[in-house]
Amino acid sequence: MVTTTCAIAGCGPAGAVLGLLLARAGIPVVVLEKHNDFLRDFRGDTIHPSTLELLDELGLVDEFLKLPHRKVSAVRIETTAGESVRLSLERIPSKFPFIAFMPQWDFLEFITQHAARFPSFTLLRNAEVTGLIEQDGAVRGLRYRDATGEHELRALLTVGADGRTAITRDSAKLPRLETSPPIDVFWFRLRRRPDEVAAVFGRIGPGLLLVMLDRSEYWQVAFVFPKGKGDEIRARGLDAFRADIVRVAPELDDRVGDIRSWDAVKLLTVKVDRLLRWHKPGYLAIGDAAHAMSPVGGLGINVAIQDATVAANVLWRPLSEGRVSDHDLEEVQRRRQRAVRIFQAVQGFVQTRILEPALMAKDTPSIPWIVKLIARTPVLRDIPPRFIALGIDRPRIETPDRYNPAS
Repeated sequence: MVTTTCAIAGCGPAGAVLGLLLARAGIPVVVLEKHNDFLRDFRGDTIHPSTLELLDELGLVDEFLKLPHRKVSAVRIETTAGESVRLSLERIPSKFPFIAFMPQWDFLEFITQHAARFPSFTLLRNAEVTGLIEQDGAVRGLRYRDATGEHELRALLTVGADGRTAITRDSAKLPRLETSPPIDVFWFRLRRRPDEVAAVFGRIGPGLLLVMLDRSEYWQVAFVFPKGKGDEIRARGLDAFRADIVRVAPELDDRVGDIRSWDAVKLLTVKVDRLLRWHKPGYLAIGDAAHAMSPVGGLGINVAIQDATVAANVLWRPLSEGRVSDHDLEEVQRRRQRAVRIFQAVQGFVQTRILEPALMAKDTPSIPWIVKLIARTPVLRDIPPRFIALGIDRPRIETPDRYNPAS
């Protein structure tokens, strides 16, 4: 049995950033990652200006932006009838008026390598969390499995950052509110030509919707379809699937043949939920473990990182004093739940009022009037980009760097 001050289940964006921020404050922290590496296809990889600002506060952004990435400052929506609108991040109030597209594994390696410079940080790879340790009505740590067998890790605080299928959340038996998004998504890659415009594209056709994300060498494509229709689309065959792609994005005609089997097409079952209470004595859930987000807007990573930032801001001092109370944990939820509710409400509006009608349309749908109004009205056009790029509360880092006397 091993003990630490803070045990974090899951080394996704929330777990990695929380581990870094607590470790720099001198707090012993152990982060457990189920796999040996971070190489997962189709994990979100949109690093928004809000996250770049936090990296700037840590003095890491210049080094971070030396890693291979793609800067995208515009979102374009086009229909097969020739309508189009463009929303730009170029006017948002930030040093970083762009979204950085970078594979999530590169982001996580970068964060954990910097965290490892602090002696109070430990990353356990190949460590699968199997449950919580509870005693006298409080969580006292977690159980995990690795190549050598079953282990216990005792901790003053256990944080569930293990995603939308969180083992820790289920073990904690916290009350949850679930919704039923009307969409699912097929993800796949297609080659991108160097002369194609750097942007995020939304393509709308009769009953068809594609989102094309610029990854420099390739397009990451989201084929959006009504909830539960994945098997029906597969049953029609790959030729019909390729034809649907070309109908809404004709310029991809010379590349859809690269989809040679359904193995290249991954299903993302869209799930949205939110814990009504994020904590119990000795335990806190953050990120997707506390609130699974829709893929609309690519907000999930950055919302999770803001959760981690606020959690570190609230908890570093009590943890450094060897204590953590229900009031401390409740304060993290109090500071974050308003933003999460707003994000999920906006995503729900987009899904039911814009995406679902487009997918039900028999003829080429028009771009929704509200989108055109926003894009054409100077006082309104910067609101959606700012909302996506910076979030609601825009938390700042308040944890000290105990290893830097100048901090």
